[in-house]
Order: sequence, then C-alpha cells, then structure tokens
Amino acid sequence: MTLRTPPLASSHEARDATVTEFGGWEMPVEFDSIRTEHESVRERVGKFDVSHMGEIVVSGPDADELMNRLTSNDVRAVDAGGAQYAAITDSEGVILDDTMLYRLPESHSDEFLFVPNAGNDVAMEERWNAHREEWNLDATVENRTEEYAMIAVQGPDSADLVAEATGDDALAELPNFTATDATIAGSEGLLARTGYTGEDGFEVIFPWADAEAVWEAFDCQPCGLGARDTLRMEAGLLLAGQDFDSDENPRNPYEAGIGFAVDTDTEFVGRDALAAVEESGPDERLAGFELDERAVARHGYEIRNTEGEAIGTVTSGTMAPYLNTPIGLGYVPTEYTEPGTEVAVVVRGEAKDAHIRALPFYER
Repeated sequence: MTLRTPPLASSHEARDATVTEFGGWEMPVEFDSIRTEHESVRERVGKFDVSHMGEIVVSGPDADELMNRLTSNDVRAVDAGGAQYAAITDSEGVILDDTMLYRLPESHSDEFLFVPNAGNDVAMEERWNAHREEWNLDATVENRTEEYAMIAVQGPDSADLVAEATGDDALAELPNFTATDATIAGSEGLLARTGYTGEDGFEVIFPWADAEAVWEAFDCQPCGLGARDTLRMEAGLLLAGQDFDSDENPRNPYEAGIGFAVDTDTEFVGRDALAAVEESGPDERLAGFELDERAVARHGYEIRNTEGEAIGTVTSGTMAPYLNTPIGLGYVPTEYTEPGTEVAVVVRGEAKDAHIRALPFYER
C-alpha cells in the first residue's frame, strides 16, 4: 500500500524526524524524544503536524440537516464560528468515528468543516454522500483532506505564539471551541481554539501549498505522534482504532465516556439505540487505571479483578511522562469503575497490581 505523505514531509526529513505509518499516512512520530516533546507541551508550547486528519466541507441549503442527522450532538446549537465535538454512529449506536466539527465563520456562507480521524476521510465522505442521496437533501460534500494542512499548537504559551505568528494580539483571546479566519505567513486559513493534549491550544488549517511557511511561523518544539499519544492519554482522550473500533471493539458513546457528546433530543442515525442505553446505563465503561508496580500496560492486555477473573481488556497504556507513573485505559464492567477499586493487569504473563483512577489523569 502506498502511504499518503503530508505536505511537511520534506521539512520533517530535514529535521531528522523518525516517521511511522499511521492511518495510511507516513507521519513523524518523534523529533527529539517523546519525553522532551511531551514536557515542552505541558510546560511551554509545542507544534504538531496533524495533516493526516481528514477535512470534509459540507455546504448548501440542507448542510445543517445533513450534519445534524449524521452526528450525535445538536449541530443547530453551534453558531457561526463555533466548534462542537460529536460521535458518528451507526443505527445500533456503535461509534464509527469521533469528530470535531466547525460551523465556519460567516464569511464562509454557512459551511461546515468536520474532521474525521486519519484514514477515515474517504469512508466518511462516502457515508455523507450516500445519506444525502437517500434523504434527498440539497448539500455538497467535498473531501479536502489533501488540500488542507493542519497544525496543532499546544501548551500554556500557545496563545502568545499565535499572537506572534498572526501579528494580531486579539486572536490570543479567541474563546475555547470557536474558530475564525486568520492570516499566517501571508496565507489565509482557519484558526480554532481546540486541541487534543489537555492543554490550552490552537489548531490551524491552511492550504497545503503554504504548510511549510505556516509551520515555520511557529517557533517552538516540533512534536511527533508519540508525544501526542502520551499527552492525550494523560488527558483521558480517546484514540480511534484503539479505544474504539467499529469492527474489532465496537462501543457506544456511553461506554466510551463521551455521552456528553450525545443529544437524544435530536434525530440522528443511532439515536434510538443510544436513548435506550442512556436510560438503562451501559454494562461496561472505559475506565482509567494506574499500575502500582513497575510495568507498562499495552493495548490488548487482560484486566483482572482481585479474584483473578478476567474482567476486561486494556485499550491504551503508557508510562505517563509528566505524571511519571504507568497509566492506561480499558473497558470493564461498571461495578469496577469506582476510583480506588483494586484490579490487576496481566503484563507479559504476570499479573501486576493496579487501581482504578478517575479521568482525566491530568487536568490543567
């Protein structure tokens, strides 16, 4: 399979970044070290090339209705220039993807931009087009994943860096979960105050051809997907394909801990199934745990109760660089999700003591 390459590939190569395959893309996983990059974001600021994320623009008279019927939240509550987190579910309420969507600023004539996870852009484009036809809606769906570069600038100093890069101090005051037009390095694009690290931060979306100039406008530590993964785990955020997978580990939003992104007062695909789960409560939930012994839990490891019975499976695990303790996520029956509950994780055939912790592990 030929991997897709981001517009900053040559820049990453010149910086001697280690690259890896992720979601069908060849992406930088590490520039210096995961710990250095992680701590830079927690204490100062770092920048990530996240151009592997999808970008799909939905426009037209029925764009609002199409978005509302295919995402789990209430799109109509989002004003121009607003952002919203939502799940994309099938008729059984199983998460197909999670996404950040933007109702673009008024200058964009009531367009939406939503961001599927890496490698899901084509499937989501097809899903949107298929339902548009089925429901006879007047909307245009355009997959612009390979037209837009996306850079995440994250950390407590990110606002200052955005003001410096844009030359506009007012943009440092952009409210959370909003987006606006911005000019960086002479290029016109979108600036949003959202993120995936547990820190204050911004995401910038600019034309592919201008990616290098925009990247260089942010003078800070470059960070790879390795640090992005440890940061999101400390923040207790989901990773598609790992913490949920519609084929290998089908989960609904209540199991995955994102029930806050479901509004059953709206009509969307999967609404009825999720309303039933909302009323009865899920049988299992994603829980955070901390190992009490020296070991690192990995995806697929078994979780046991104190009687040695298998009760769940690890979906994500790492040695948290900033918290300096081994942490992980995994699905267990709801009776085991109370913080402090003693469990064990089987690491290389040996049961290691652990206990359940409230999420997020880290909160700024």
